[in-house]
Amino acid sequence: MNERPSATARAAVQSTILQGKRALVIGIANEHSIAYGCARIFRQLGAELAVTYLNEKALPHVEPLARELGAGILVPCDVAREGALEAVFDQIRDKWGSLDIALHSIAFAPKEDLQGRLVDSSAEGFRVAMDVSCHSFLRMARLAEPLMREGGTLLAMSYHGASKVVPNYNLMGPVKAALESAVRYLAYELGDKHIRVHAISPGPLKTRAASGLKDFDVLLSEAVERAPIGELVDIDDVGLTAAFLTTPFARRLTGTTTYVDGGLSIMA
Repeated sequence: MNERPSATARAAVQSTILQGKRALVIGIANEHSIAYGCARIFRQLGAELAVTYLNEKALPHVEPLARELGAGILVPCDVAREGALEAVFDQIRDKWGSLDIALHSIAFAPKEDLQGRLVDSSAEGFRVAMDVSCHSFLRMARLAEPLMREGGTLLAMSYHGASKVVPNYNLMGPVKAALESAVRYLAYELGDKHIRVHAISPGPLKTRAASGLKDFDVLLSEAVERAPIGELVDIDDVGLTAAFLTTPFARRLTGTTTYVDGGLSIMA
């Protein structure tokens, strides 16, 4: 059922560097999700996992993955619903009492706003996109902070359209730009508590969320043609980078946006 880790990924995770660490992963929708790739690498490196699913419709897709990952906590989380995120952290507090890693891999905008021009976006569509895709990361950080008593790592997923114009990315460009700015400010505010904060910016990936973008297939083919490495990245590539950022190897890094795109972002 699931895409298996590549040989490179398998070779890279012969370690227990995250043994004893506890990681919350928000945003798994199916086996193609970036969040799933990250969770899978975290688990292979020894971390305990808490996994969320959007709603009852999503549960049949996420539950088998959570079981495969040995997730100790599986809980619903629709960040647009009042109290949902707080309920997730209540369970983590009750069962674990602490947290080391929290990964936020969710984004949403109403289809008519996502596929239309930015200049034509509705106030409500912009508000919803900003709330789900950006402000919920701030709320996650606020709830995670008291559980990261010995420090920790917060991770958010961005995209190159945050800093450069990517045709058809539209409304999500300014929203992801706000997210990357939030990462920098959180890194500053939480640094004295040894909580490090990062954005990860993957290249184009075949995920359900990305399929909502207009002409996404064109974006994928252009990425292969233009990236210096000449290949699309996959969810394991993103997971390996996410894992690196949570380890002592990255202990002096914070506030960054790390590109995992085969070099695509360096091209004119």
